[in-house]
Amino acid sequence: MDITLCTAPDVALLDRCLPSPGRTSFHARRFARQGAGECAYLVARLDGRPVGHTELRWTGCADASVRAARPGCPEIGGLAVAEDLRSRGIGTALVRAAEQLVRERRLTVAGIGVGKDNPRAAALYRRLGYRPLIDYLDRYSYEDRAGVPRECADPCTFLVRELG
Repeated sequence: MDITLCTAPDVALLDRCLPSPGRTSFHARRFARQGAGECAYLVARLDGRPVGHTELRWTGCADASVRAARPGCPEIGGLAVAEDLRSRGIGTALVRAAEQLVRERRLTVAGIGVGKDNPRAAALYRRLGYRPLIDYLDRYSYEDRAGVPRECADPCTFLVRELG
């Protein structure tokens, strides 16, 4: 497996292999944020095919209560792995690659938000050493496949790991 920063040609490939839930490409938005220096967008590949991705947002979690509870904490988010390849270490490798980028910036903590309805991801993050910090509502919007704007507010827990 190979993990690298997302490149412009990767965006269309990600849209085909790991599509966004709506009409708007989450991959294009994350790649644009990477270009603006706000994040590192990591792509995992097997035999050249994208099989997972995660976004490391240097700006941290968008929720004000999370930022107040742990100022300056970068957030690992948008972690996804192809369904047929889950439980093979790809998610772990993506998180560890993001943590390495955090260390390279001489930062000592990383955070991850996890939905209350996602116990499988929460278990992975616990195994990787992440501990609960604060509950919050993850608010985001997108345009669905029919072109209807959707506003979402998912109950989440923000977890942190001291990288030392």
